[in-house]
Amino acid sequence: MQPWSNAFHTHLRYSPLMRRLFLALILLPFLHAQWIMQPAPTTAGLRGIHALNSDLAWTSGTNGTILRTTNGGQTWQNCSIPSDAEQLDFRAVQAFNETSAIIMSAGKGDLSRIYKTTDACRTWKLLFTNPDKEGFWDALQFSTANFGVVLGDPVDGHFPIFVTSNGGKGWRRLANDHVPKAKEGQAIFAASNSSLFIGSKNQKIYFVTGGGANELIEVNLKSAKPTATNLPGLALGPTAGAFSLGVRTQGGRMVTVTVGGDYKLPGQTKDTASSAVQPPSGFRSAVAYDTAAKHWIAVGPNGTDISTDDGVTWRAQPGAEQNWNALSLPFVVGPKGRIGKLTR
Repeated sequence: MQPWSNAFHTHLRYSPLMRRLFLALILLPFLHAQWIMQPAPTTAGLRGIHALNSDLAWTSGTNGTILRTTNGGQTWQNCSIPSDAEQLDFRAVQAFNETSAIIMSAGKGDLSRIYKTTDACRTWKLLFTNPDKEGFWDALQFSTANFGVVLGDPVDGHFPIFVTSNGGKGWRRLANDHVPKAKEGQAIFAASNSSLFIGSKNQKIYFVTGGGANELIEVNLKSAKPTATNLPGLALGPTAGAFSLGVRTQGGRMVTVTVGGDYKLPGQTKDTASSAVQPPSGFRSAVAYDTAAKHWIAVGPNGTDISTDDGVTWRAQPGAEQNWNALSLPFVVGPKGRIGKLTR
C-alpha cells in the first residue's frame, strides 16, 4: 500500500477516503449533539452506565454508588449499597430489566467483585470475587441475561477472562492458551466499561488495550488461537492508549471505532482515535454509535465529538456540556454525580 502522502497526491480526485472526507466536511456543520443535565442524588464519580431504553437506565460509581431511573432521568433513585461495599468503586453495571442488574467493582484483588439484584436494587447478592490477589478487573459485559464476561489486567503475563453461562451464578476461567500473552506494560483501562465487546452467538470476545501496546484483541471461545491487531493513531504510555471500543454492524459486517489518548493530557488532540485523519478534540474515554442519527459520539473531560464516517474525521460539539466518563445512549455520566441525556 502506498504511504498516505503519495496516495494523497496521486489519487486526490478519485480516492474513496477523500470523497468521504469531503462529504463529512459538508455535513458536519449541520450535525448537533447536546446534553441536557439531569439532577442526581449523589456527588460520586460515575463510570458505569447502561441504558435499556430512553426511560430505563442504571449507573454506578465510587463509594458503592448505584443509581436507577425508570422515567427517562426525571428522577434517579439512590439504590441500597451491598453489604461491606461502601468503599468500592463500581466501574460497570449491566441492566436486564427494571428490577434486575449486575454490577462490578474495580480494585486490586478481592476489591474486584460482582453483585446482582433482582428486586429493583433493594438488596444485592455477592456472585463472584476476584481470585487473583494481584488482579484488577476492568470490564464486565453481558450479551444475554445468562452469558457474561469479566476481563482484567494481566496476571502472570496473561489477561484473565472469566465467563458465565448462567447469569453469574458460576464463572469459569479461560485457559491461558485461549488468551494472548500480554506485552510489557500492556493493560486495559477501567475508564468507562467500554473496552470489551461480546461478538455474535457468544463465540468471540473483543477488547482493546493500552499502556505498552495499543491492540484490538479477538478471543475465539471455540478456538485456542487468539489474535491481536495493532491500533495505530493512539498515544502510548502508562496513562495512554485505547480506552473505548465502539461496535456497529452493517450487512453482517462488524464495524469498530476505537478512541482514547492520554488521560493525563485531556486537552491534547493528537493520537486520540485509531486511524483518524481528523481526531477528536481531546482525550476520549468512551464512544458509542447513535443508530437514530447514524453517527458516532465520543466523550471525555473536555467535551463531545461526532463522526459520520466511522471515525475517520471527528468534529467537536461547541457549547456541549463537558467533563464526561462513560456513555450508554441516550445517557452520559461523569465525575461528581454528573448525568446528561442526549438531545438533538
